[in-house]
Amino acid sequence: MTDRPAPGSISADQAPTEIVAATRRLAAALEALEGAVERRAEADRDEDELASRIQALGADRSRLADELDGSLVRTRKLERANREIAQRLDAAIGTIRAVLDSETADEEEPS
Repeated sequence: MTDRPAPGSISADQAPTEIVAATRRLAAALEALEGAVERRAEADRDEDELASRIQALGADRSRLADELDGSLVRTRKLERANREIAQRLDAAIGTIRAVLDSETADEEEPS
């Protein structure tokens, strides 16, 4: 089943050829192993980099959520202030109209 002869069946002429072939197979296997180790190391580096990026994104998300919460609070305060100012302006406009109406009424009355 293998291409290797059974031990003790190699002739003296075949021994150097078999050693050279075995050395080549060993060198190819070592190169394949080195390639696999390099690919695994690269994959580990990529995984570490991805984990680092995910952690940074999580930190950014938390920071942005805090900023959004602060912005919502400020927006609500501004909306309340805007409503209060609008009410005061409406009251002032009403007062000015009342004063103008009373002056107009005074001018229209005969003396």
